[in-house]
Order: sequence, then structure tokens, then C-alpha cells
Amino acid sequence: MKNKTWSGRFKKQINEDVLDFSQSLTIDIVLYEADISVTEAHVEMLSKCGHITQKELKKIKVGLKKLRQLADNGELPWTVELEDVHMNIESALVDLIGELGKKIHLGRSRNDLIATDIKIYLRQLLDTTIDEIRELRKTLATLAVKYHASIFPGYTHLQIAQPVTFGHHLLAWHEMISRDEKRLHNVRSMINTLPLGSAALSGSSLKLDRAMVAKKLGFDKVTKNSMDAVSDRDYVVDYAYSNTMIMMHLSRISEELILWMNPQFKLIEIDEGFCTGSSIMPQKKNPDVPELVRGKSGSVYGNLMSLLVLLKGLPMTYNRDLQEDKNIIFESIDTTISSISIINKLIKTLKLNEKNAYSLADSSFSTATDLAEYLSSKGVAFRDSHHIVGAIVKYCEKNNVSMDELSIEEFTKYSKLIEKDVYNYISVEHSVSSRKNIGSTSPKNVLKNAKLVLTSLQKKNAKK
Repeated sequence: MKNKTWSGRFKKQINEDVLDFSQSLTIDIVLYEADISVTEAHVEMLSKCGHITQKELKKIKVGLKKLRQLADNGELPWTVELEDVHMNIESALVDLIGELGKKIHLGRSRNDLIATDIKIYLRQLLDTTIDEIRELRKTLATLAVKYHASIFPGYTHLQIAQPVTFGHHLLAWHEMISRDEKRLHNVRSMINTLPLGSAALSGSSLKLDRAMVAKKLGFDKVTKNSMDAVSDRDYVVDYAYSNTMIMMHLSRISEELILWMNPQFKLIEIDEGFCTGSSIMPQKKNPDVPELVRGKSGSVYGNLMSLLVLLKGLPMTYNRDLQEDKNIIFESIDTTISSISIINKLIKTLKLNEKNAYSLADSSFSTATDLAEYLSSKGVAFRDSHHIVGAIVKYCEKNNVSMDELSIEEFTKYSKLIEKDVYNYISVEHSVSSRKNIGSTSPKNVLKNAKLVLTSLQKKNAKK
């Protein structure tokens, strides 16, 4: 079979194996809605610029409306013989309204058309990803309010370091996720430039109103260079990179969930609906969801690398290699959105084991820094305070006691400045409540910041 789109200068029909190898319909069929919308805006512009009549415009738009209905209902016949979604829609339009349907391609190429279609489609997926991110942010902030004063062990090097509140830890996760949202907004801004009108690579000799099309399709502006417009896929890579950052953050969260659920930590409980058992060990409760999210991050990383390798050697302008970008980015987006959604649902079920959390937070001399700062508040240079407290910790370890079990006489052996009020300073409650500076872990700070997040999200949702 010859492809009437481009086979005028060919004598032989395309090899069936080549057709099967090169067709993109099985991937880009999801762009049909965007393709029809772009065509509607394009023909309205062609009419305004005098290239088709009002009568022709009306007939084309009626045909496109019918096509959309057929496609939405699964009744539009698709064929790989026409290679891609664009030619399937054009062919179907010709079948519906006759030869007039062929006029829709005036002033454009498949090169600028696919770039426009995928930008519209990715823009929609970005909005979905942002919505999922905001839902996760809301969940984290809501839990942070609930646990704003709950004592929790803070770690460095995976060793107990200082006490924090569980709400503060949840808001640390929130900070990572909120940066992800900012990145997604940046990508959306980068995407929102219209390539249509660039044609194959050099633009069109016809009078076109690109600004009109941009406005109708919700783009902020039009591209400035036709060669770059048809070959640019930076925004696809930017989206893929944003997905890798999201998955990296979700993987870090997942790792902590897995650790905290472990009986050796026993810091949290995860609802059984998000866990599985063992085929041989009846007692097992496995954190499969966070393990899978942690594992899926690798495929999203691979998607980013695949895109970079795909693009790295391409000369200007359009090359068929670019056809491969869609499957890669669609897989990246699908994995990321589903991962955000499932982690959000899991986190909603979290229950803190407050007794164990307090016990761990109050262990391993976690308030040693508070004792050093206590001495510094009495005029001791911090380096000297650090040395004194280090010696006290060594003494406690040797005698198998905690700092709050030392007598005041034992304390004063190391510094005469230590008084009876020291016991208040080295309590975990005082440790967290005293950290009132911006960004610190005091319950008052955590509650305030969590409520600010919730208020901000409420305002953003109201603007939608």
C-alpha cells in the first residue's frame, strides 16, 4: 500500500515490515483529542486569513466534532497503514466531508503538529501530576498538625542524633514535595509556547496568524525560531527530570517507612491494606507498596537517560528518532503519577507508635547538644562545651547510665557551672520546645507551618 500523504515521488509501496516497525499510531493515538483541538484552531485561523471560506470552515468544524464523538465512543476506525494519529484523523475527516478535509494541512506540517499536540497533552498530564502532588502535600500537612508535638527520634548517619517532633519530620517530607511542585510549574511554563506555524522547519510562505492560534489553544506565546520549534524536546526531558526528582523523594520516603515499620524500630504502623504476607512465613507483614515505589524509581531514572541519549546526537531539525520520545515520557509520567497517588493513600493510614518513638528519641544521649548549649549560655566557648559534654557522655557509657541519671555532684566534676536546672535542659520535651527559630522543630513552629501549608493549598484550590 502507498501512503497518499507522502508517496507521490515513490514507485514502490512501503514494505509491510517497515510500516509495522515505523508506525507510531499505537503510541500517539492518545493524542487524538489534542490533534482535533489543534486542527479546529488552525482552520479557524486559516479562515480568518482568507485561505478557506466561512462555509468551508463550518463544514470542517462539523466534521471534526463528529470525529471527536466517534473517537470518544471508540467508534473511529484506526489503521496503522496511515502511520500516525494525524493522518488517521485527516483521512477520517476526508471520508466524512470529502476532499475539503485535505485542506486542513495547509500551512502546517506533521513536524510542528506533533510538537503542538504533545505539548498540549503533556500540559494536561502536568496539571494531573500537580494535583496529585498537592494532595500529598495536604496529607503531610494534615498529619503534621496531628503530630505537631509528638516526640520522635531525629537521625544523622542513621544513628539517633537529636529529638524532633514527628510533625517536623513530616514537614521535611513536605518541603521535598513542594519543591517538586515548583519544578512542575516551571516545566509547564517552558511547555506553553506554540510551535504550530513553523511547518516542516522553515515556516510557511502563507499569511498565518500564529498568535490567534496560541490564544485559542491556551499558549502564552509563539516560538521564535521554526527550526528549533520542530526539533525541541527540552520540555520532554524537563518533565522526565522532574519525575526523577519526585521519584527520588518518594523513594527516600519509602525507605524511611520501611525502616520505621521494621520491628527493630517499631515507630509506625501501616494499614494492612498496603502490605502483603509471605507464601511460607505466616507471621510476615511486608511493606510491599513502599518497596515497589522505591524499585520503580529506577525505571523513571532510566526514562530520563533514554531521552538524553535519544537527543544527544540529533542534527537540526526534525529526525524520525523523535518519534520515540512519546513512549518514554508517557511511561515516566504514568509511573510517577501512580506512585504519588499510592504513597499518599498509604501515608493517610500511618499511625505513630508514640511510646516507642519517645523511648528512642530519649536514648543515645540525644540531648547532649542541649547540654553543650546550656554551658555555652553560661559563657563557655562552644568548643569547650562540646569537649566537656563529650567527656560526660564517655563517663555515662562506662557506667551504663543516661545523663539524667547522673547526680549533680557527678555533673559538677566536669563543670562547676552546671546547676540543678540542668535536668530541665536535657529533657527531650525541653529540647524540642526550645528550638523556636524559623525552620526549627518546636511544636509551636510545626503547628504554625502545617496550618500555613493547608491554608495555602486551600487558596490554590479555590483559584482553580
